[in-house]
Amino acid sequence: MKFFATCPKGLETLLLDELTGFGAESVKSTATGAEFSGDLALAYFVCLWSRLANRVLLPLAEAPVETAEQLYDAVKSVDWLDHMEASGSLSVAFTGRTESINHTHFGALKVKDAIVDQIREKTGERPSVDRDNPDLKIHAHIYRGRLNLSLDLSGESLHRRGYRTQAGAAPLKENLAAAILMRCQWPQLADERPVVFDPMCGSGTLLIEAAMMSADIAPGIYRERFGFEGWKQHQPDIWSRLKEEAEVRRAKGLEQSSVRFFGGDQDPRMLSIARSNAERAGVEALIELKQASVEQMTCPVADQGGLMVTNPPYGERLGEGSELMFLYRQLGDALKQDFAGWKAAIFTGNPDLCQVVGLKADKSYRLNNGPIDSRLFLYTLYEKAAVTETHEQPSTPAEFSETAQMFANRLKKNLKALKKWQKQNDIECYRLYDADIPEYSVAVDIYKDWVHVQEYAAPASIDKVKAFERLKDVLAVIPSVLEVEPRKVVLKQRKRQSGSDQYEKQASVGRFFEVTEHNCRLRVNLHDYLDTGLFLDHRPVRQKIQKISQGKDFLNLFCYTASASVHAGVGGAKTTTSVDMSATYLQWAMKNLALNGFNDKHHRFIQSDCIVWLKKQRKPEFDLIFMDPPTFSNSKRMQDVLDVQRDHVELIRLAMRLLRKDGVLIFSNNYRKFKLDYDLLSGFDIKDISTSTIDPDFKRNSKIHTCFEIRWP
Repeated sequence: MKFFATCPKGLETLLLDELTGFGAESVKSTATGAEFSGDLALAYFVCLWSRLANRVLLPLAEAPVETAEQLYDAVKSVDWLDHMEASGSLSVAFTGRTESINHTHFGALKVKDAIVDQIREKTGERPSVDRDNPDLKIHAHIYRGRLNLSLDLSGESLHRRGYRTQAGAAPLKENLAAAILMRCQWPQLADERPVVFDPMCGSGTLLIEAAMMSADIAPGIYRERFGFEGWKQHQPDIWSRLKEEAEVRRAKGLEQSSVRFFGGDQDPRMLSIARSNAERAGVEALIELKQASVEQMTCPVADQGGLMVTNPPYGERLGEGSELMFLYRQLGDALKQDFAGWKAAIFTGNPDLCQVVGLKADKSYRLNNGPIDSRLFLYTLYEKAAVTETHEQPSTPAEFSETAQMFANRLKKNLKALKKWQKQNDIECYRLYDADIPEYSVAVDIYKDWVHVQEYAAPASIDKVKAFERLKDVLAVIPSVLEVEPRKVVLKQRKRQSGSDQYEKQASVGRFFEVTEHNCRLRVNLHDYLDTGLFLDHRPVRQKIQKISQGKDFLNLFCYTASASVHAGVGGAKTTTSVDMSATYLQWAMKNLALNGFNDKHHRFIQSDCIVWLKKQRKPEFDLIFMDPPTFSNSKRMQDVLDVQRDHVELIRLAMRLLRKDGVLIFSNNYRKFKLDYDLLSGFDIKDISTSTIDPDFKRNSKIHTCFEIRWP
């Protein structure tokens, strides 16, 4: 008997190999699958065991067709009572077109009419149409005026194994997941690398398919029904024997399986779905799942090689700006740092994103994920000894494009210009570059031996691909010019923040380290939040606070991580009070103060909406107040929306009620268009000190903030 197995585009050669391995004869690959020959038992076996096919079709007729009448006659030439009972049910799937048959619904209707009419003419009975669970499913396909009419032995597409009742927003089809694993040489790879890890496992499809392959579980074993079970020529005894053999293989495979499977995902809901899917697939005992982001990704086993295989998000065809670059970069960094001796596979619908992974692919394969042309990249992560040896080889100067060289030259120029100032003032953290060249719209900040890069969100009119290329230049140039390891370059995208976004974690690495500024020790974190814990542009303001705080009671409003409170304490402040509505940042603030020895009752921390707290205070008990409110905030934790331009008069008046007569309020903000209302604040002595609070590293952007000293007259 001749059969035809269909598969997704890109899987044809794999399907051919699979069918050949099953013992099929006369196997021939086509653009949409593979033709093969064998007995009915083989067709059943393919339905049960193929990990790649969508459908197994039994050809019934082939004929030239141009018109609806020719289609009707060709279908009627088949004796349909050989295939179904007169009282049975059917459904028709129609693809293709001719000049006169230009609608698939019309074509399917003609096929159905021919079958129904023939059976009614012969028996007087009329079969029914059942789209969901028919006895017979017919496929009709017209290509270049030729009809291929087939019986669908599979019924529902074979990629539906039956274990996945829930999935995420963009799940991999099961047969595509299997193809990815086959391209990784799985499960043959299990002999030398008996571990599989997916750090972004979603609903668990890759892990479950890998476990089923390793444990010799037939992919169709959990399906409730196949198309041939309602077919008149179905042979149940053959089918029962094949199912029994599959059950024996499954039990033996699970008992003997020694491979370990690990999955991670930052969404606990997806992990719950993955666990349920694994349980239905019978492999839950083989798979260990835990909640973790890519930033937390570490090797799941020590001293043992494995296969890391994953399908990261890739957004639209051209990506979603550069945001996803960060994810791919972090993935690459983790692989290089912690997965020596492993194989890695990344499947993506945006191949450009893999350029920032920082690994050279051994091979890549084109595969289609539905309508998306996708690529599978395979990597070998060499042993650490080999990596060390490579690093010890003499380095050659990096070659950059002409525009990238412009960026490199500007970094070098800025380094030279700031070197004397940086050395004289013992500056560890400073801004090196701030969109000096329009094509490279990033801010580059140095934090000791780390580099923090923020990409300013490009306008919608900017070509995303070009912006993407520019950012790749940035990532290539910085390590070379600044002589830092690429893993110490942390990349973020700077967007306008609203609500509590500034307080929300961007990641969960928890990688804090200590820096010093004017003899103050401060904790910074370049990974977990949009900001780092230290606003570099306020360095002169903090130094000023440090110089004038001796013996004073200091109030820090909107204190963030309370770096200004640390400076006040180091400067000899009698007390410090730090107010912020974020518990996260107040915890950070407490650790900053404690790091400098200020962890007694003289240093208070108050979690509150600053406006609400200010309204409740009446007593002037502070000699020095620092207030640096956000430009805008509508956080749920606030009772009202804060707009610094609209609300600064009220903020200043409320703060001045707490200031002693000989004290000073330092009011600052980062709104570029800010205008202080001198008329409404005419009762105070106000001095604009913005110019004196801009250090050399921010001179190129003098509007980075405005700053005022406000006193009682």
